[in-house]
Amino acid sequence: MKNKTYEYSFLNSNKFCKEKYCLISLREEDIELIRIWRNEQIPVLRQKKIITKNEQYEYFLKTIMPSFITKKPECILFSFIIDQKCIGYGGFVNIDWTNQKSEISFLLDTNRVKKLKIYQKEFEIFLELIIQLNKKYLKFATIFTETYDFRLEHIKILEKIGFKNIKKIMTDKKDHHGNFLNSIIHEKMIN
Repeated sequence: MKNKTYEYSFLNSNKFCKEKYCLISLREEDIELIRIWRNEQIPVLRQKKIITKNEQYEYFLKTIMPSFITKKPECILFSFIIDQKCIGYGGFVNIDWTNQKSEISFLLDTNRVKKLKIYQKEFEIFLELIIQLNKKYLKFATIFTETYDFRLEHIKILEKIGFKNIKKIMTDKKDHHGNFLNSIIHEKMIN
């Protein structure tokens, strides 16, 4: 896999930074790390099965690559980096261009997730950067998240940043006891 840099054609900038943290257009070199993190963190994701290397690469080719040149892609994803090292990723998914609405996705390196203070700080910085990017370029009127209700710290951070809990839904995913999981939908109206 080549380490080529891609940029979203519809953004005037493809790098957004705060302190030592930056969001940059999703890098091909990071997709294997992301696959590993996704597989390690399946319990907190809507992902239902292990993703293979081939499936991850196909997703990059068929979904991510076209998003760089499409004016209204279905997702806009970024590598979350410190000093050129990827520590997570996320962005806008399930985009509804007609109604100016998008879901926010975020995943941090599994080892960083285990350190609560690091997770809190880096999730907050990610949210600040993604909201700033939206206000400047994309102009979605509403951004939202879906989070399993057992992720109390994640929910606390969302609400600290100004996301409002709008509803609870039952999902089709079960926990390790066989019980269906509930999700909480949070949204933030953008001024």
